[in-house]
Amino acid sequence: MNRRSILNIGAATALGLGLLPASTVAQQTSLKDQLVGTWTLVSWLETFKDGSKLQRFGTDPKGGNIFTADGHFSIVYARSDLPKIASNDPMKPTPEEANAIMLGSIAYFGTYTVDEGSKTISFRIESTTLPNQLAINQVRKITSLTADELSYTNPTPVAIPADHVDTSYKRAK
Repeated sequence: MNRRSILNIGAATALGLGLLPASTVAQQTSLKDQLVGTWTLVSWLETFKDGSKLQRFGTDPKGGNIFTADGHFSIVYARSDLPKIASNDPMKPTPEEANAIMLGSIAYFGTYTVDEGSKTISFRIESTTLPNQLAINQVRKITSLTADELSYTNPTPVAIPADHVDTSYKRAK
């Protein structure tokens, strides 16, 4: 084989790789690398053992999930219809206001790891508005991940008798 043939094969290979769809190249990127960034909450659906369902944060939930490249995360979810505190003093809500805010929001942060083989994210929560989450291995099974959408399932939610929670996001622009 002469030098010209080798160069032609090399050029054809390079051209062929350059024409591969972006999705093929993205498949070679690790799950952790694909997660890094800011995600906006689209839906949060809790399914109970009896089959009933609850959108705890309503049909228009607000929130986000931030994954950093160095393994930190931060999550906040809230109903869009949370009540304002009539006294305008966060230290003095009425019992009804406090209850609605507690039931309609959650926030937590800490560190995370990704298991490529099982397609799971494990959260180590450092602090949370629901202390029952502390000291529990918080695992989420990735059900879908594209450049613009992320969905995962929490197969072991803290809330009993919940069976699982499905959460979906879109990448923040």
